[in-house]
Order: sequence, then structure tokens, then C-alpha cells
Amino acid sequence: MSPYAPVLERTRGTRAESLHYAAAALVDSSGKLLAWIGDPQQDTFLRSSAKPFQIIPFIEQGYARDLGLLPRQIAQICASHGGTDMHAEAVRGIQAKIGVDESFLQCGSHLPLDKESSETLIRRGEQPTPIRHNCSGKHTGMLAFAKARGLPLDNYLEPAHPIQQDILKTFSEMCQISIDKIGIGTDGCSAPNFSIPLYNTALGFARLCDPQELPEKRADACKTITSSMMAHPEMVSGFGRFDTRLMQVGRGKLVAKTGAEGYQAVGILPDLTEASPKGVGIALKISDGDATGRVREAVMIEILRQFGILNNTELAELSEFGPINEIFNWRKIKVGESRPVFKLERA
Repeated sequence: MSPYAPVLERTRGTRAESLHYAAAALVDSSGKLLAWIGDPQQDTFLRSSAKPFQIIPFIEQGYARDLGLLPRQIAQICASHGGTDMHAEAVRGIQAKIGVDESFLQCGSHLPLDKESSETLIRRGEQPTPIRHNCSGKHTGMLAFAKARGLPLDNYLEPAHPIQQDILKTFSEMCQISIDKIGIGTDGCSAPNFSIPLYNTALGFARLCDPQELPEKRADACKTITSSMMAHPEMVSGFGRFDTRLMQVGRGKLVAKTGAEGYQAVGILPDLTEASPKGVGIALKISDGDATGRVREAVMIEILRQFGILNNTELAELSEFGPINEIFNWRKIKVGESRPVFKLERA
């Protein structure tokens, strides 16, 4: 049997034309599986959804404090940002504090994800540089971690580098999965990335948002990360983009982090769900990779609706993302709609 279940159909006229599949897990901070779609044990790469975990040891060991990083800069290190001037300047601000510049970044280059910023560069005849890469904040954080420890900077992405070993160990502990069961791959930005079951990612996000059972330094690091992301959601993604809008509308009750190839993770703070007083994590994977991101967004909105996290007012504020979207042709004639076709399985 497939680990993925039908979640979203696209219609044309009165008939379904295409169907998307997904798997998801909803887990509380004690490890209880609360709800799921498909196989909650489906093993897959987190891609950029791993970023909030990758910054934990840097903060836990006190280096962000020593550098005087601001909450918006911490949010930027967790980001898959749009490459706007605002984001580029925030990354440069972090680099200035650690004494490096973008020539140290090994993330590569691409046009900004933000359409307006991309078009502006093209009009200027400028080539994008690594500072505009959506992962430049994460890479700058890794450079800061290495430099603060007096470690080499030229190989900071090597899996054997001490900072990457610290990140892997922390990730293993947060998601409660042994290191030998974590699949290691290379992300689009050339940093190490992790493949684990959706259940464990959801558990990790639940513990990130509800760290009361963690050691004091780690719990404080988790609180610093989540509070920074919620206070500055525009740094985590960008104005108008899904993670930013979801955290803006959530108004301090959740964090959201998208990953490539149809991955989406959400962490919900304690006392807000049927799992009260525990926090809850959600991990979602769209099986076909969801190149547009529209499937992932609509399905996550529907998950949050069914789980009672978003009220009617909040759903209305997020209606541009779904869960139901009209489909128009090039003449702006409505020809169908996309709509959820799943109901969360319950424990």
C-alpha cells in the first residue's frame, strides 16, 4: 500500500481532473500521535524545515548572546527568505558582527524568490550573489558558530565538521531518533540535510514549541528561536509568503517552516489544542513535490482547520492560500477549483 493518501483534487467543470497525495503526522510533546494522513512513519527529507533545529546548538552554547544578535537576526538565520533588500541587509548585519562577508558563503546563488526583487535585479543588469540566496541566513549562522569556536570556515559544510556534528546530535535529540537512523543528504544549498519519519519531525517541532521537559539551556534556546520567529515572521519567509502570513495570522500561537519538495512543518505552543497543556507539532509531505507550493499550503490550512487551530476569522485572513481555491483560465473565466478531500485520522 502507498504511504500517501489523497488530499487535494483539482476539478474542471463538475469533474475531478487531478489528485494530489500526501502523508502527515500530528504529535504532542510527550510523543503521542494525535492524528495523521497516510503513513505518519513515512521517512523523507525535511529540507529547509530543518532550519530551526540547525540553529539550536549555536544559541544553546551562548554564541548568539555573545554576538549580541537581535531577535530579527535570529529569525533570519532560521529563514528561507525572499532575497529582498531587507533580507540581504539583515544577513550583512549578522556578517558584520562576526567579521565575514558573503564571499565566505558556500550556498551558491540564485535570483531572489521575491518576484519584485528578482525583477529589480534584472532591470539593473545585476547578477544575483550568495547574499540573495534563500539560505544565506542559515549559512551565516553556521559561519558564526564555526568562527566563535575557532574552527575552520572553509569546510563548514562538511558533515564531519564539528559544528555539523553538533547540529546532527542536537537534531537527533530533539526529534528523539538515533543518529544511525537519520538519512543524510546534501541540500540545495549544499548543507547537510536530514531524512526521518514524519512522526519524529512533528515530535521535534512539538518539543521546540513546548520545551518544558528539556534541559534549561536547551529550553531557553528553543524559546529564543520560536519567539524570534513569531516576532519577526517577515524575516523567516517574506511579506505575502505562506510561512510569514501563517505566523502573522497565528499571532503568537504557532511557528511555521516550509521545506522544498512539498514539505511543511508547524509547531503549536502549549495549551491551544486538545493535547493541552502540551504543545503539538505537525509535519506534512506532498508526495509529488508540489512545485508550486499551492497544494502544501492548502492542505496545511485544512489540517489546522480540522484540528481547531484556526478560527473562522483567521481562515478568512488566509483564504488566498486555501483550503478551497478557484481555478481560472487565461481569460479569467472560472473553470474549476482545488479542494481538500481528506479527513484526519484520529488516534
